[in-house]
Order: sequence, then structure tokens, then C-alpha cells
Amino acid sequence: MDYQVTFDADTESRKRWLWWLYLGHGASVVFSLGMLSFIPLIINYLKRDETAGSLLYTHHQWQIRSFWWYVVWFSVACLIAFTIIGIPLAMLIWAGAWMWKAYRLTKGFIYLSDNKPMSVPSAPAQDH
Repeated sequence: MDYQVTFDADTESRKRWLWWLYLGHGASVVFSLGMLSFIPLIINYLKRDETAGSLLYTHHQWQIRSFWWYVVWFSVACLIAFTIIGIPLAMLIWAGAWMWKAYRLTKGFIYLSDNKPMSVPSAPAQDH
């Protein structure tokens, strides 16, 4: 899919929102281990439709998917931590999930700054 980058006031405002959302997700991971990341997540869902068809939409999708996969891995680690033997494994999973989320947020922030879309699965091709 080709994305057109126009630098009108609306696009700049939406890009600024995404910038703040990356910072919000990042601050949540650093200061609350991701527990407060639901706040920028809600804004991602509310603002995503405004950016449909643009490269900014892919950044909303990237942040949303990053959140939900982080929740999955964090939950798996919590379940494993219920056993004494599982605590070291759970700590490794938590650390891995934290580093993975930090990587995804950093990559997204860099791509947003470079006006690049995030790679998200595209819609399946339709036969005509």
C-alpha cells in the first residue's frame, strides 16, 4: 500500500498525537511496568479512525498490537510465577516482554520521525 505524506495542519496534529502516545506507552513501561499503558491505548483506539488510509494509521495499529502482545506475555509470566520453580522463568519472560515492548516503541518512534509506515499485516488480496 502506498502512503501519501502531506504536511497539512491536520496531519501534523495527528502525528503529534502519535508522538505523545509513544511517549505515554514508553513512560508506562518504565514507571509502571506497562500497567498504565491502557490510558494511551484508549486514545489509540479513539484516534485511529481519523488516520485511516495514511501511514499514521499503521502507527496506531503498531501501538495497539504492542500493548496486547505485552499483556499476553506479562499474563503468561504471572501464571508461571505461581510456582516456586516458575519464578525464575517468569522473571525472564517479564524481562523479555519489557525489552520487546521497549524495542517496539523505539522502532515506532523512529519510523514516525522518518515518516515511514510500520509494517503491519496487509489485507488479503481479493480475486476479481
